[in-house]
Amino acid sequence: MGLLTGKYKYAMETAKGFHLDGTTEERDGKLYIKGTVQTQDQANKIWDALKTIPDWKTEIVADITATGGAATGGAAAEQTYTVKAGDTLSKIAKQFLGDANAYPAIFDANRDQLSDPDKIKPGQLLKIPQSVQK
Repeated sequence: MGLLTGKYKYAMETAKGFHLDGTTEERDGKLYIKGTVQTQDQANKIWDALKTIPDWKTEIVADITATGGAATGGAAAEQTYTVKAGDTLSKIAKQFLGDANAYPAIFDANRDQLSDPDKIKPGQLLKIPQSVQK
């Protein structure tokens, strides 16, 4: 366990309790947290836990998003796609995001099951991010 992971143990336990789906990585003296939880309330509680440590502003880089439970007309529901034979990430990116060059966003959203953007298999269920920030 890294130094910061221990320092922010309460926040890490809180995130784990809400089944934060994503990654926590410690590097260069910062704790990088990226992932999704079910509701905005859970995301806020993780932030509250992080902010119990006075140094959080200089040590935490977090991107915690809520996937559902918010009244946004269903737009927050995560889209998924089942890979078919002959698919490539850029083909899927063009279909869903309107830009074949946006494939890294799909790869990033699926790092839990993909280790290489060129190696996707038919039958895999991929998460499709809502939009791509340029």
